[in-house]
Amino acid sequence: MKRFLLFILPVIIIVAGCQTDDSSTGITEISSEHAPEAIGPYSQAILYGDMLFLSGQIPMDPETGEIIDGDITAQTRLVLDNLEAVLIEAGMDLNNVVKTSVYLTNLDHFDDMNQQYSEYFDHPAPARETVEVSRLPGDVDIEISAIAVK
Repeated sequence: MKRFLLFILPVIIIVAGCQTDDSSTGITEISSEHAPEAIGPYSQAILYGDMLFLSGQIPMDPETGEIIDGDITAQTRLVLDNLEAVLIEAGMDLNNVVKTSVYLTNLDHFDDMNQQYSEYFDHPAPARETVEVSRLPGDVDIEISAIAVK
């Protein structure tokens, strides 16, 4: 039980620290005009020390703000391109990604998504989970978030 509590306590402290606007926290908002702008009370990404926490990206064209109509392969490419644009703004690239979370509205799309995903990441690929969800913003089929380290 002590190990569990020791692990959770640092996470709670970090999350609580991230909720303040105090510049002394070392938190920097990262925003790229080459990725869809945040459409709610969140940031495209937050840089904390050497760690970059990227909000989920959906298959939205950053120039038009429109959701693309393509199949899951086209949607996956656009989502990863959007994530890459935010990484570049932070002075990083896909090689800095250590963790991703993939949300699909239909796990039958897993193989097609995975094929496109594998073209973006070199070995070793980031740690990842892929889960099926009932619905995503804009009724899209995929959303991916990430954590990167400088």
